[in-house]
Amino acid sequence: VQLQASGGGLVQAGGSLRLSCAASRIAFRFTSMAWYRQAPGQERELVASITSSWATNYADFVKGRFTISRDNGKNTIYLQMSSLKPEDTAIYYCNTLPSRPNSWGQGTQVTVSS
Repeated sequence: VQLQASGGGLVQAGGSLRLSCAASRIAFRFTSMAWYRQAPGQERELVASITSSWATNYADFVKGRFTISRDNGKNTIYLQMSSLKPEDTAIYYCNTLPSRPNSWGQGTQVTVSS
């Protein structure tokens, strides 16, 4: 599996960003996918997931602010992030759900300034 996350950047609190993750070497349309994040000095945590049947699930700390989606034609998942907070600052990764240990990639940095 190869996963390439992109779309991160620096944004002010209250702003929005849209992350993308392109997947290859995977039966994408049959695979549950997820976004994870890791802040400095903290463990990696699950942010949002989407199954092959489009069911979504969100961590409590992003509910109502983030939306995960997928485009099976492009083998891509997205994370629309709104009302961003400084505590959302982290490296965001995509992976399957459950995650595959060797498929993390470099992630994309999201920095939210106060």
